[in-house]
Amino acid sequence: MIFKRYEWQLLLRIFVLFALLCGAAYAITNRFYVYSIALAPFIIYVIFSIMQQYTKIHQEVQEFSEAALYRDFSRHYAIQSAPANVQILRKGFNEINTTFKTINRERETQYHYLQKILELVGTGIISYEQETGEVAWINESFKNLISIPYLKSIHSLEKRNDELYWEIIKLKSGGSKVVTLIKDQQKVKLQLMASVLRSEDKIYKLVAFQNVSDAMDESESNAWSKLLNVMTHEIMNSVAPISSLADTLKNRLKRPDIANSPVSHDLEDLELGIDTIKRRSEGLLKFTESYRSLNKITKLELQQVSVYDLFENLNTLMLPTLEKKNIELDIILRDINMTIDVDVNLLEQVLINLLVNAIEAVKDQPEPMISLSAEVQSNKTLLKISDNGTGMSAELMEKIFIPFFSTRKTGSGIGLSLCKQIMLMHKGNIQVQSTEGVGTTFILQLN
Repeated sequence: MIFKRYEWQLLLRIFVLFALLCGAAYAITNRFYVYSIALAPFIIYVIFSIMQQYTKIHQEVQEFSEAALYRDFSRHYAIQSAPANVQILRKGFNEINTTFKTINRERETQYHYLQKILELVGTGIISYEQETGEVAWINESFKNLISIPYLKSIHSLEKRNDELYWEIIKLKSGGSKVVTLIKDQQKVKLQLMASVLRSEDKIYKLVAFQNVSDAMDESESNAWSKLLNVMTHEIMNSVAPISSLADTLKNRLKRPDIANSPVSHDLEDLELGIDTIKRRSEGLLKFTESYRSLNKITKLELQQVSVYDLFENLNTLMLPTLEKKNIELDIILRDINMTIDVDVNLLEQVLINLLVNAIEAVKDQPEPMISLSAEVQSNKTLLKISDNGTGMSAELMEKIFIPFFSTRKTGSGIGLSLCKQIMLMHKGNIQVQSTEGVGTTFILQLN
């Protein structure tokens, strides 16, 4: 409607201009100069009005172009009060602005939606410009994993954790690497995955950090379980007949006709050898039985337990041994109302095992001391058993949770493996921190 009205106005002006020009031409041709001079102002006025219309249109287009250049689509153009020749333009501008505002709102909504998703996921993500190292974006999970509240440049990470920094820098697009770092005094295994993208003539590197500690511990536990199942099966099948045959041979050697024979003195060595075979085969059978006890736990009986009551029960149970060996046990509990959902019998077994190990570790110390504490960190309950014993080397700490590994001659190597299995069943974990000559701390983590 507006466009049609503008068309008619334009056609009318053109028609009037044409008529005036024809009249002026007729007057000049017939030498009516006075009339041609009289028509001149009208011709100029019509030409000026047409030029004014197009100037106004050009001005409107220029203003809109500048607004679009600066991405300002907030303006609303008045239509009713505008000249007819501009109304159609302003109507179009308003429609374009409305469309772009809708697109921007949708993009902003989508951006915030993706932001929320990336903030909620447990995977840490960082994006930085490869050339300058300037960080473009990081999510909360990354900040929590690395324990960094703010990071302006990826190069700033070198001062905090140079090993992790160089792993990130060296990681190629499409590559993956598992690294270990210490967070809240605990070892955390992170899987790093990298990707490179180009945006606005800049190259950005996107690195994702996935905490794979629990998954790797569970996979490792399952692998050991499968291996040891095969081993125990083969050992039992091979050793049981040997033990039985050794018994049979020993019984035959005790028969009167053999015991009183002329070669009886030569049979003593044979009997000693048979005893050795029997003893070693029984040792192997006992070894396999130890593993079977490790593999018996299949189901948890969870209940809400007071940490205070749990520690008091342990103190009462271990007190005679502690007093006998003159060992001081400190119980540190900031919140006496703290509770945990656990299988209390299995968790007590873990804590008793760790306390027995701690007692063994401090036996040669002039002032032996063990502490039992509980606290909450990052929505996780941590139970800690610390001692001021001799401590362990880094190499030894890597081995202590391996089934059947023991530093004691009489140890079975089952205790800590069993502790780890129980903690994994609780969807938790067990970690160790130790410094040679200072002491050791075992940390039980419960989610």
